[in-house]
Amino acid sequence: MSAELAEPASKIELPAHIGGGGEIPTFDVTLRVRRYNPEVSEEATWDDFKVTMYGTDRVLDALHKVKWEIDGSVSFRRSCAHGVCGSDAMRINGRNRLACKTLLKDLDTTKPITVEPIKGLPVEKDLIVDMEPFFQSFREVMPFLINKGHEPTKERLQSAEDRERFDDTTKCILCAACTSSCPVFWTDGQYFGPAAIVNAHRFIFDSRDDAGDMRLEILNDKEGVWRCRTTFNCTEACPRGIQVTQAIAEVKQAILSRKI
Repeated sequence: MSAELAEPASKIELPAHIGGGGEIPTFDVTLRVRRYNPEVSEEATWDDFKVTMYGTDRVLDALHKVKWEIDGSVSFRRSCAHGVCGSDAMRINGRNRLACKTLLKDLDTTKPITVEPIKGLPVEKDLIVDMEPFFQSFREVMPFLINKGHEPTKERLQSAEDRERFDDTTKCILCAACTSSCPVFWTDGQYFGPAAIVNAHRFIFDSRDDAGDMRLEILNDKEGVWRCRTTFNCTEACPRGIQVTQAIAEVKQAILSRKI
């Protein structure tokens, strides 16, 4: 008895009484991808790829289809595909977004969807940038708990009110969407950038931490918070909804008042 190949899920028609509406509709999308390969040329180019996608698909799904079915040399970072790892930040139609969280149907698919690397960081290949300058700034603000007291036998307790003080900035996934949307960072790669300041904020206002003044001194540097021009690009770009510009303003105020 020979086995028959199962129908793809997209081809299976479900009865209306269990939520079926027939075959899942598809639509064609053109991805216009910024290509760069230093082994071939120092000049970047644009390549168009036409793919057939479903209404539930994200930009990352379209990139996967291009890489797996059309051109395996297309290069980009991705990992969890659920907006948690932050590895697939890129410029989609001129705006910083996570490819895994951007639904194709929310974009104008009657025109090519442009996909290019985030700005302000060296491009290594196609959509992949060198993240080391970004992480160097992150490390310099000491993004970890520093407590000079004796190590407790259990967790360090904290009130709900104290936790609320910095809750928003704990959401950062280090995708660099905010930092690479900042015009100051584009023109001055030495600027700490919004993400580093957000992660400093998370510990500066943590009641269990004893190194707040040290971080404030670091961010009071000429490449620190005072470079921020309050354009709100970072807040708009954050895929986690962090009030980035507000966090930077709070760090500025803490420097001026030295009250944490």
